[in-house]
Amino acid sequence: MKRVLFICTGNSSRSQMAEALLREIGKDEFEVYSAGTHPKANVNPFAMEVLKEKGIDIEDLHPKKLDQFVGQKIDLVVTVCDKARQECPTFPGALSIDHWSLEDPSAFQGTYEETLFTFRTIRDEIERRIREYILTGKIFSNPTKSLKL
Repeated sequence: MKRVLFICTGNSSRSQMAEALLREIGKDEFEVYSAGTHPKANVNPFAMEVLKEKGIDIEDLHPKKLDQFVGQKIDLVVTVCDKARQECPTFPGALSIDHWSLEDPSAFQGTYEETLFTFRTIRDEIERRIREYILTGKIFSNPTKSLKL
């Protein structure tokens, strides 16, 4: 089973959506985690809502501190925000490290519907990237360099 860790700053939106989506899409092929360099107290309610729209179980989602994963064997590390990429510790045992520069939907200021639309857009982009990784077999195709989609 491949171990994947998604990292962002607050571990409240993007990395949580990535964790939940890969768990759902990858089924039993992946052991998936997410963490934050500076985790928030709770998962963003909009992130929870857009995952529920896809029928994804969100009950076990909660922000986690990145420190708890340092030193563990992780096959793929994906940072999903630029700030986390700069602060991310090294994972010397990782087979692959990637960076997805995704806009932070929780920083968006707008109406309820506009904010929901923004979260859906990021959720769908994360899902597209995950499916491309799995379908193309790129997830561990080049262990010596970062994969770019």
